[in-house]
Amino acid sequence: MKFGIDRLLEDASLRAQLAGKRVALVAHPASVAADLTHSLDALAAFSDMRITAAFGPQHGMRGDKQDNMMETADYNDPLLGIPVFSLYGEVRRPSGQMMSTFDVVLIDLQDVGCRIYTFITTLLYMLEACAKEGKEVWVLDRPNPAGRPIEGLALRAGWESFVGAGPMPMRHGLTLGELGHWFIKHFKLDVSYRVIAMEGYRPDEGPGFGWPLGERTWINPSPNAPNLWMARAYAGTVMLEGATLSEGRGTTRPLELFGAPDIDARAVIAEMERLAPHWLRGCKLRDCWFEPTFHKHMRQLCNGVQIHTEGPYYDHAAFKPWRLQALGFKAIRRLYPDYELWRDFPYEYAFGKLPIDVINGSPLLREWVDDANAAPGDFDALTTPDEQAWETERRPHLLY
Repeated sequence: MKFGIDRLLEDASLRAQLAGKRVALVAHPASVAADLTHSLDALAAFSDMRITAAFGPQHGMRGDKQDNMMETADYNDPLLGIPVFSLYGEVRRPSGQMMSTFDVVLIDLQDVGCRIYTFITTLLYMLEACAKEGKEVWVLDRPNPAGRPIEGLALRAGWESFVGAGPMPMRHGLTLGELGHWFIKHFKLDVSYRVIAMEGYRPDEGPGFGWPLGERTWINPSPNAPNLWMARAYAGTVMLEGATLSEGRGTTRPLELFGAPDIDARAVIAEMERLAPHWLRGCKLRDCWFEPTFHKHMRQLCNGVQIHTEGPYYDHAAFKPWRLQALGFKAIRRLYPDYELWRDFPYEYAFGKLPIDVINGSPLLREWVDDANAAPGDFDALTTPDEQAWETERRPHLLY
């Protein structure tokens, strides 16, 4: 299997189309070639490649910022002597001064297939800036480790944010290159756009279902994305960022579990199984104990639920991480009606809105959780039409 970066490095005829042009790269720590050389270093090694700038998304080019909403400064690359601009610092959108440094921008970002993962918003913002400035965009495509399945409510109008680039469901099932095509059509962008597609990408085949297990090394695209199992669960567990429950930051298995010092995990699992056992297919839930070394409930013993999506328990088609996590919230609300479940702070600088609503692109999920009379069937009735509509809308943009 070859990623987009591998094809560009191997194919001189592709690189020849960049001759004489100033080239920028948007990348992060997971932006590596097959031999694990970082894409910036690999491209700069070609004498016919004129790299004039680089950009880092959230968590930085070096991936050094552990938590969310920790901004990264611009700096100069000490070896190449080029500016490395932060798209998660003083600005989220590239400024005019940044745009003046290149003619073509290569985007080589490992995504995890979830609307809230901010690298896709960075792609949109770069597409919009390049449309305005008459610059070219090439996406060096990479796998979506969550594969093709679709799940979640579509983001509602007026809920756009840095974690909500457009009206897609939480689990969109597209690669970054495919998303670029959808962004261009949806937002009616007039921009020169090209995808350097992968070779041998088979998102419907096991055991990886989107990630080439045994062929490529997993490198964290962000500090708390340590493995494929996190990427599979993330479309659900990311909602914990809007809850008082720990998502496992400060442990070795972040975003694969949830818990708190004051819940009974076995009772939570039993209530989830009672309410909607069909939402729990395709994985195995296990009660566990953990003590975060930082972040929520730091140095407190937490009882929690770990979501296992590895080994014989995983069924790619059946697994519904977003519904599973919603059900976890519902079970806690039913067991502990007065539990202070939702955090309240300006998540990603969205003032005046609860983080759980910003994450979901509307208050609909939270309202379902908090409504004692709302059943799983009511939630499916809200969500399934959005999922079916997205299946139709994305179809013309599938490259694989």
